[in-house]
Amino acid sequence: MKLPELDTETIDRIIEMAWEDRTPFDAIEAQFGLLEKQVIALMKREMKESSYRMWRERVTERKTKHLVKRDFFAGRFKSDNQKT
Repeated sequence: MKLPELDTETIDRIIEMAWEDRTPFDAIEAQFGLLEKQVIALMKREMKESSYRMWRERVTERKTKHLVKRDFFAGRFKSDNQKT
């Protein structure tokens, strides 16, 4: 998977957003231009294998990580660090 050149601060912010249960992959894409599969590849590259597996298990079934699967839209928390 080809990933764009990212500085350490940007990588840290993407990982932070990916770990957050209510931050959808769409928000990461809008802010950083990374598709879901690129975020997954980044997480796999940057994390310990056990941490990556634990994260993948959490994210795989989580509706909140995908806007299409969400059953709510209004009242969503928006971090000051998040552009969209």
